[in-house]
Amino acid sequence: MRTSLVLLACVGFVQSLGRVPLSRLPSVRSRLRAANQLDEFLREHQPDVFSRRYAQCYPATQHYLRMGGRSTERLYNFMDAQFFGQISLGKPEQNFTVVFDTGSTDLWVPSSYCVSQACAMHHKFKAFESSTYGHDGRVFGIHYGSGHLLGVMAREELKVGSVTVQNQVFGEAVYEPGFAFVLAQFDGVLGLGFPQLAEELGSPVFDTMIAQGLLDEPVFSFYLKNNGSSFGGELLFGGVDETRFVSPINWVPVTQKGYWQIRLDVVKVQGALSFCYRSTQGCQAVVDTGTSLIGGPARDVLLLQQFIGATPTAVGEYLVDCVRISSLPVVSFLINNVEYSLTGEQYIRRETLNNKEICFSGFQSIDVPSPVGPVWILGDVFLSQFYSIYDRGHNRVGLAHLSEESKISV
Repeated sequence: MRTSLVLLACVGFVQSLGRVPLSRLPSVRSRLRAANQLDEFLREHQPDVFSRRYAQCYPATQHYLRMGGRSTERLYNFMDAQFFGQISLGKPEQNFTVVFDTGSTDLWVPSSYCVSQACAMHHKFKAFESSTYGHDGRVFGIHYGSGHLLGVMAREELKVGSVTVQNQVFGEAVYEPGFAFVLAQFDGVLGLGFPQLAEELGSPVFDTMIAQGLLDEPVFSFYLKNNGSSFGGELLFGGVDETRFVSPINWVPVTQKGYWQIRLDVVKVQGALSFCYRSTQGCQAVVDTGTSLIGGPARDVLLLQQFIGATPTAVGEYLVDCVRISSLPVVSFLINNVEYSLTGEQYIRRETLNNKEICFSGFQSIDVPSPVGPVWILGDVFLSQFYSIYDRGHNRVGLAHLSEESKISV
């Protein structure tokens, strides 16, 4: 009887969460490569995606567009985005595919009044069809590598999984810059960072969920699956799915609100190389579901690439001989005295082009000035190997090893 009650309690707990299935689809970069257009595209668009995304974080700097909207240089790394989920806005519901991004805070989708080619290729929000639409009228702008994304702000009923949010502030994009947005397999972005990152004036989605009492706990968690299938994992609002990981959870305090930023004690490459160890402060790391790769200081990452035998391409990627993957060194991240190790199979990205397998390093250079030491970006290459929990109630990030069942889920 006791066992039955425990099982019922567990089932009830899981069902009470706002569960959002995630799909995994080819990135813009992969699609450009398959069309033999990647080299040309990158020659014409050469923003440093990482530095643009984070450069103004220390300290944050505000820019203002002529029409009064707010903008920064942070760049959403849409070129490599692979994990997507569904949301709906309005009544009747209008569905959109978005990236759930812990590295930004705003929610935006294309407007039916958008004049860009990119909008023509995606779902557009039709305000005139919704009975719950609230006009705002303020303007917003977000600067991307290819130009400004511009739009107007509004309020609407938002549904994310089983969670329904009333009167949520969001952005209707009326201009989306650049050819990359045309190829993107998502309509918009739903940011899950701290309010300090917000470009739009108003409560971010997760803050609104908390304020409206929609969650059991002020927590959300990610299970990202990177096994080549279209199933990309799950995002849960309001708690965790204990079937996805094994205890204990390593709770790491957030060191600076904005991004989900934590202390990284040391990065080790199979005992032969170490980074961050010279500083008593260690390094800083941003836990970022909106970035696909693992980013680190250019000097350190160059040494790491050389050590694993990765060779640079003309467009800044690093290739590895696929035959050597099983013999590549283990790369470990020590966080709060717990070691998180990645094998070559886990940090190398495989793609097939013209029936030939190509293998890319999952590391990329980033140089971000910080008063507390170098910054590493723990993107999806890292996060797909562990269960990650984001706790706004205690301003901390939780990391746990995946359960055996989760490692083989399809």
